[in-house]
Amino acid sequence: MMNNAEKPQLTIPRVNAKPFRILNLQSGLGGNRVKWSGNIEVTAVEIEPKIAAIYKANFPNDTVIIGDAMEYLKNHRNEFDLIWSSPPCQKHSKMMKATRHDVADFIDLQLYQTIIFLQHFYKGKWIVENVKPYYEPLIKPTKVFGRHLVWSNLDLTDFETENIPNFIKGDSPAEIEALKKWVGINYEGNIYYGKNHSPGQVLRNCVNPDLGLHIFNAALSF
Repeated sequence: MMNNAEKPQLTIPRVNAKPFRILNLQSGLGGNRVKWSGNIEVTAVEIEPKIAAIYKANFPNDTVIIGDAMEYLKNHRNEFDLIWSSPPCQKHSKMMKATRHDVADFIDLQLYQTIIFLQHFYKGKWIVENVKPYYEPLIKPTKVFGRHLVWSNLDLTDFETENIPNFIKGDSPAEIEALKKWVGINYEGNIYYGKNHSPGQVLRNCVNPDLGLHIFNAALSF
């Protein structure tokens, strides 16, 4: 199998044309966005202001909206050529059952609402990404990439990425710096997602840039 370093990085073959418009929902820090290039116009939607600020600092040419991704999707879907959605994964993660604490809760149906909505009310290219859940997925994914499940109308091929050592629980200063390097996102100090007290969680939520590029290239050749 061709390794990541050997994979060509496609750019969009559009000369004197309108930009390829991308909606990056629940964008987080923007790990999936790091290696996208070409004549693109990206709008990112993130509900956490501090996370959105880091995204904007790393991708200053993108439009960043602080707000509800689902409402933005419903009202603006037809303004874009490609939609990428990464709904919150915490209520689906295997960590829900792996911890010794009682964290029993209902799954977040935003994931399946988004898939069904895009299948029926959007005619462009779309990707919905989440982690492997602790249960059998309610909708069969299009592709499995390591710890990621992807639902899409794209023709996706196999791709392998490796997590760094102690990926799940590493929160030491050195491990946080390694996560930042793995994701390709730079910022000073730590930042926390909601009430989560792990400084690495917001980084672990990211899609590795190599996988983000692989899926992005599939969208260009679709």
